[in-house]
Amino acid sequence: MLFNSLHFLIFYPVVTLVYFLMPTLRVRNILLLIASYYFYMQYKPEYGLLMLLSTLIDYFAALGMSRTNKKTVKNLWLLMSLCGNLGMLFFFKYFNFFNANVARLLSYFNVAYQPLSIDVLLPVGISFYTFQTLSYTIDVYRGDLQAERDFFDFALYVSFFPQLVAGPIERSTNLLHQFKVHHDFDADRAVSGLRLMVYGFFKKVVIADRLAVIVNTVYNDPTQYEGVIYIIATIAFAFQIYCDFSGYSDIAIGSARIMGFGLMKNFERPYFSKSVTEFWRRWHISLSTWFRDYLYIPLGGSKKGYLRTLLNLFIIFLVSGLWHGASWTFVIWGALNGIAIIIERILGIGKRVKEDKIAGRRKSPAIRFIGGVAGIIPMLLTFAFINFTWVFFRARTVSEALFMLPRFLNGLGTFDLAKFLGTRVILGLDYWEFFTAVGAVILLVLLELAQGVVRPSRVLARMPSPVRLAVYAFSLSLVIWLSWTEVQTFIYFAF
Repeated sequence: MLFNSLHFLIFYPVVTLVYFLMPTLRVRNILLLIASYYFYMQYKPEYGLLMLLSTLIDYFAALGMSRTNKKTVKNLWLLMSLCGNLGMLFFFKYFNFFNANVARLLSYFNVAYQPLSIDVLLPVGISFYTFQTLSYTIDVYRGDLQAERDFFDFALYVSFFPQLVAGPIERSTNLLHQFKVHHDFDADRAVSGLRLMVYGFFKKVVIADRLAVIVNTVYNDPTQYEGVIYIIATIAFAFQIYCDFSGYSDIAIGSARIMGFGLMKNFERPYFSKSVTEFWRRWHISLSTWFRDYLYIPLGGSKKGYLRTLLNLFIIFLVSGLWHGASWTFVIWGALNGIAIIIERILGIGKRVKEDKIAGRRKSPAIRFIGGVAGIIPMLLTFAFINFTWVFFRARTVSEALFMLPRFLNGLGTFDLAKFLGTRVILGLDYWEFFTAVGAVILLVLLELAQGVVRPSRVLARMPSPVRLAVYAFSLSLVIWLSWTEVQTFIYFAF
């Protein structure tokens, strides 16, 4: 079920209303569990069985680990969890990619091998719920968490519908215990959640879905364009993927907040980062921290020497690239980010610095603003590099990415902006939609820039009620108007 569908706009209010009308916590959780499986099985019913299988594997693996003190037995239970979850993920997401590349490698040695191709649809959200449930069994294995004995609560943790399909990838230490609490309806919390949901819908429907047309027009047929058009399409993709994914996270966090649940923040103004290292602390935070805690640290982190630290960082980003998709474009994208992180580590760029305090207080808005202006050059350089890597992320093949990159600067001096903007259809969008998207991107940048000084939500809360309601009404009407014409899926559903 898509957030930006009429189905969800009926489903969510009904589930939330019934949830708060239920008198007992047990009944509420069963309701949410049924609703979550209904939500997920709207994509393809049989894939609900895969999620149930993953849930059963990790539920019993955690219980098995909690009932023994023998290291070897615990290792076997953990191995069952890893093989079960990663095995399903490999089969559905990576088998064809792996098999095709084995065949290609063997052909270099003149070994005949006909690769077997499995025609199966990638289960929506499998990469997300697999990592979420794996974090639980690893935490139990490490002794950081007691095994959950209530199967229904654990199943709800795995399948909780607001963040099931595209995150945030929640930790059991944050979410699981929240299903043990009876949440009463809170008007302020509901208003805050609705405001965040509207903002998420605005980013998805008004910005991301409009920019998607521009991106698809260029990237699906790159031989027809070059130069400035490539630059426009790539920057459009940068904001498309950000608004699409962070918009989903906002809707997920907002919808969960209304029901009383707190989900982790997944984005923190990433395009204002002054280094690639900082960018990855602000982008898809739940995945970045997952790799840090469950792969980087077990590999040795930074405790096994300088060269090993650099290697571990590179491995993390290679795996991150592969996590996003079974394609060499994603592997190269991950490798480029890994190389940038290593270079920054060598040069001492992007180190986490504690916020300065002046006379025992936080820096004033004026000082913070001046500091922001001074950091604009590294910010622009970081944004340029991230856009360079997005070319590989979005291109359909490596060859198409390599075809585009040398042609980015072609014709810059002869580009006719007036002619480009003077047509009724601009890169697949009609004139009105194109400038609506451009205006919305500018508004987004200004809002996120303002967050460095003061939160816009606080400013909005202090406005007179008629003004505040007008802002909400305009945003919501724009979302409804644009989503009425075409419902587009979320980018990260493919991962």
